[in-house]
Amino acid sequence: MLITRRGFGLGVLSVFAAPALASTAGFDAWQRGFQRRALKQGVSAATLRRGFQDLRLLPEVIAQDRKQIEGRRSTEEFMAIATSPERMALGRKAYARHARTLDAIEARFGVEPHVVAAIWGFESFFGTKRGDIPTISALATLAYEGRRGPFFEKQLIAALKILQRGDVLAENMRGSWAGAMGHTQFIPTTFQAYAVDFTGDGRRDIWGEDPTDALASTAAYLAQSGWTRGQPWGQEVILPKGFSMREKGPGKDWAALGLRSASGGKLRNFGAARLSLPGGAMGPAFLLYHNFGVIKRYNNSDKYAMAVGYLADQLARKPALRGSFGPDSQGMTLADRQFLQRRLTQAGFDTQGSDGVIGKNTIAAISAYEQAQGLAVTGAASLALLARLR
Repeated sequence: MLITRRGFGLGVLSVFAAPALASTAGFDAWQRGFQRRALKQGVSAATLRRGFQDLRLLPEVIAQDRKQIEGRRSTEEFMAIATSPERMALGRKAYARHARTLDAIEARFGVEPHVVAAIWGFESFFGTKRGDIPTISALATLAYEGRRGPFFEKQLIAALKILQRGDVLAENMRGSWAGAMGHTQFIPTTFQAYAVDFTGDGRRDIWGEDPTDALASTAAYLAQSGWTRGQPWGQEVILPKGFSMREKGPGKDWAALGLRSASGGKLRNFGAARLSLPGGAMGPAFLLYHNFGVIKRYNNSDKYAMAVGYLADQLARKPALRGSFGPDSQGMTLADRQFLQRRLTQAGFDTQGSDGVIGKNTIAAISAYEQAQGLAVTGAASLALLARLR
């Protein structure tokens, strides 16, 4: 690799050997401009050389950026994914294995172990799916071509400064397609602001097999975002008959309005709360408290926060959801869909889990089963298919 420059951050800077790694002239030009900007913001030439050594444009990252799924998933699906049998089985083992570490983290940061573990579980399947996409290449791709170029360029600068500090080697800085990294999927600017070295080895290592620094960094983030120890994120409630939906706003006396805790206990007051009916009037109802908003600081989505909160409750062995979201457009309940997935897998058509969410793996399994049975290939989860598999 060759670095040339006239002055600091002025003139032409290149950290690439000829020919350029990127296949487009546009990406080459963007690289040169970015390098000048990075130097001016305190990224050293040596760091650019290390970080950009294997830089390449990643078309699959661009495709992912244009295919967001969160808006297409319902709250029921998010909660089902979060507490799938596979995730819960793995989570209980991971939670027990790291109990002492999680307790020590709670003692320092005041965030309960099951909450930290829930974010770990939702973000990376308890560390088993941390992502293997080179972070520098992913961020450079999105900064050049993505919908939010300035945002991702800021993340790329932060990622390079993380390398410069020595927290991780460039070849080990890997994560999701959008640049989220490690066990709990920190983006680079969040890492810079909140990551901690809990092990005391001089590095804030959220990428390695040991999740300690990642879990502590997550607790630090929640604590500094206003987490209140000892308070729930929310609770499932039962509405009285004739309850008016006009009463959904915050600041009500919910007990006086006739709401009861779904677990059968007294409806406790944890300050201002708002009522949420994510499945509509016929689905389960929840009161959401201050800590719900803190979880949303991690990911600004009600669906995400509710899924993480519910996973945390299940890791703490609190009661399961009492209410039902009801059948889907095919007339199938969550239990029906989970049963369908289990029976397909038992028949040799693996759905890669039984969370009750009909995603690409389940659709592929249904299609393969239909083809093997000489049926019309639809890939659809239906009551007729369920009856055939019983």
